[in-house]
Amino acid sequence: MKEAIGERELIRRISVILGGIQNDDCAVIDLGERYLVASTDMLHQRTDFPDIMNPWQMGWMAVAVNLSDIAAMGAEPAGLLIAAGLPPEADCYFIDELFSGFADCAALYGTRVLGGDTDSHQELTITGTSLGFVEKELILRRRGAQVGDLLCTTGSLGAAGGGLWAWQNGVESELITRLLEPEPRLKEGRALAKSRSVTAMMDNSDGLALSLSDLSEVSGVGFSVFQDKLPLAPGLVEMVGEEMALQMALGAGGDFELAFTLRPSGLQTAREACSLTVIGEVVEEGIWMEREGERREIVGKGYEHRIGIQGNQLQS
Repeated sequence: MKEAIGERELIRRISVILGGIQNDDCAVIDLGERYLVASTDMLHQRTDFPDIMNPWQMGWMAVAVNLSDIAAMGAEPAGLLIAAGLPPEADCYFIDELFSGFADCAALYGTRVLGGDTDSHQELTITGTSLGFVEKELILRRRGAQVGDLLCTTGSLGAAGGGLWAWQNGVESELITRLLEPEPRLKEGRALAKSRSVTAMMDNSDGLALSLSDLSEVSGVGFSVFQDKLPLAPGLVEMVGEEMALQMALGAGGDFELAFTLRPSGLQTAREACSLTVIGEVVEEGIWMEREGERREIVGKGYEHRIGIQGNQLQS
């Protein structure tokens, strides 16, 4: 009998088999004076790339997704490896644009593609591996949030979800570009690490609600989010209404901002490091949305692959 489980539940099962894996944006390798951090992400044309996307944007996104994980650790990028499974219909133009997207995104963020692999595949499949370095005393992890810490985010929320809605409904919007060409917050992540005020951090690519669920599980705390403080993407409320905009911020995913906690005493230092918004606080348990003195529980859901399991085979 076939059943579907979420990506995170699958990761928990695999972690047990492999003897335990740290729940962080990157793996951490001790090099003595500093850490090497490494992450890998796989993208498929049918599930990860909207039909409107051109091949250059596909290449850009594949690199941006990987660099966002480096940003969440407070690290500087050292390079990327790219494995690309190319579909039969890929011509020279498609390949040139795809690999130009890889190169352009990497170059903008001060790094490069070091190598990788290519082969043929039924659909475009890209696996990126990002590498970075960070001083031991500056590394940021998902664990470390303490009751009383402030909950913060970089940038704005819901832009990618709004861009997807705009494209699907034939509405012209700058948010479509935010969806197709995400911007990993490497500069902000590094600056926050150097500020030494952050207690826990991760990237927000799967949506705020799921990110808070992950942080809550690892740190053993809860969160109270101040609804009126959420920095919704410019023009989003006007386009879809306040309630849908809120749902996009919580669950649509694709924003690639940084969600993090910091000590109240370090707020000014963090503000000097980068632009941020305080959106809540760390509490003992639960994940809540507060507005005008009332609060309701947030369900930890966001963008997550579902994996179909039948017998002993994984079917994506």
